[in-house]
Amino acid sequence: MNTPNKLTLLRVVMVPLFMVFMMYEWFPQSRLVATAVFVLAFATDWLDGYLARKNNQVTNFGKIMDPLADKMLTTAALVCLNAAGDVSAWVTVIILAREFIVSGVRIAAASEGNVIAASIWGKIKTMWQFIALTLILCFGKNVFTDIGIWLAAVLTIVSGVDYLVKNAKFLSMK
Repeated sequence: MNTPNKLTLLRVVMVPLFMVFMMYEWFPQSRLVATAVFVLAFATDWLDGYLARKNNQVTNFGKIMDPLADKMLTTAALVCLNAAGDVSAWVTVIILAREFIVSGVRIAAASEGNVIAASIWGKIKTMWQFIALTLILCFGKNVFTDIGIWLAAVLTIVSGVDYLVKNAKFLSMK
């Protein structure tokens, strides 16, 4: 297993660690530690992609597992922040519904031997979700973080529609 794939798996392992610090306030800085874990986990997303491209180590495992690791981390953050009252249930459902739909299309494509890499809209959506979620983790719910997370939701819808249009061929009923 190459280094980029190891970093992706590290991100998966960091998800429960993030949740433990986010959901169980063992000490006053528990949310700060959760935020640091979240940021570090997303840094591995950038680093694994950079290393995979730089060292020509792009693999089908990475193309599939990297977006799943992102979805796991984003889902964990949304669920925890929703439970804390910092993110609306509507935003959580919009973002998670898109992720489930995209995962379904990826599974359908994989069943036909195709691997779908993330598009530019998917990358923009992921980056904006990271920014919005990090701001909420740092500053809690306020008018600015509400705008940020709703903008992330809009980008999520745009990237989802783009993804479905570009990959409609995998949705045909045979």
